[in-house]
Amino acid sequence: MSNTLVRTDYNFASQTAVYHGKVRDVYFIGQDKLVMIATDRISAFDVILPKGIPYKGQVLNQIASQFLDATADILPNWKLAVPDPMVTVGLRCDPFKVEMVIRGYLTGSAWREYKAGARVLCGLPLPEGMKENEKFASPIITPTTKADEGHDENISKDEIIAQGLVSKEDYEQLEKYTYALFQRGTEIAAAKGLILVDTKYEFGKKNGKIYLIDEIHTPDSSRYFYAEAYSERFEKGEEQKQLSKEFVRKWLMDNGFQGKTAQQLPEMTPEYCESVSERYIELYEHITGQAFQKADTADVSKRIEQNIINYLTNNA
Repeated sequence: MSNTLVRTDYNFASQTAVYHGKVRDVYFIGQDKLVMIATDRISAFDVILPKGIPYKGQVLNQIASQFLDATADILPNWKLAVPDPMVTVGLRCDPFKVEMVIRGYLTGSAWREYKAGARVLCGLPLPEGMKENEKFASPIITPTTKADEGHDENISKDEIIAQGLVSKEDYEQLEKYTYALFQRGTEIAAAKGLILVDTKYEFGKKNGKIYLIDEIHTPDSSRYFYAEAYSERFEKGEEQKQLSKEFVRKWLMDNGFQGKTAQQLPEMTPEYCESVSERYIELYEHITGQAFQKADTADVSKRIEQNIINYLTNNA
């Protein structure tokens, strides 16, 4: 099995801080830049799973990089450079304290809530009689809080504004950007025979201007269905063939794990990790239309460190 990167511990020149997230490690450089490393860690139900997935970080970073470029006409984004297949260097922005989740179909956690009887989601009324994976009349935005630790929580637009998490003016601009980004992502996916089902966007502010930050349209932040089989499977009530991290969540649930106290994580065998890696690479090739070029992982940690040092030295 390929070497995986599951932890980093670098110390770069002008480094002021470091943040280790569930999947990404972020190194803050000076006052204006950050280095984001997409590791091979994988999380589900807000739990970091014990094994890394080969090439997962490269897949996430390279898909996000391409979609940042493909949406740069909609609004500015944080990306400055990609000095390594698993690394993006970008502008340091002040992140908004909410994540903008947008859904075109009733599936995933929204379906689980609906099935349990909920008919209001983030302050939005949902019609009666909907089925799993049914398309909404128009996409809906269901924001969440952005938790530093633990679970992100659903929240309504009115609550966000009332709590002062985002100003009314900024929030309405975030909504416009979210709809426009989702429309662009939907069009790109459709051209590749895929449906962009739902996704999330994160935004920040720098010098009074709103930027798109973090990842975009990756299998960790988005769900894709295969367009060709969608209608037939939906009519039959069958599971959709999809490209997303949902298959990992389903595997965990089938093995009795949903991130709850006292639940035991199932064993992640090398064969299982390889199968997940293959699914990530499959999505990369579908959504980009390009063959995936596996980076050299003989000493992945050293490779990343050297590429970052080279970039920072040449762009001080």
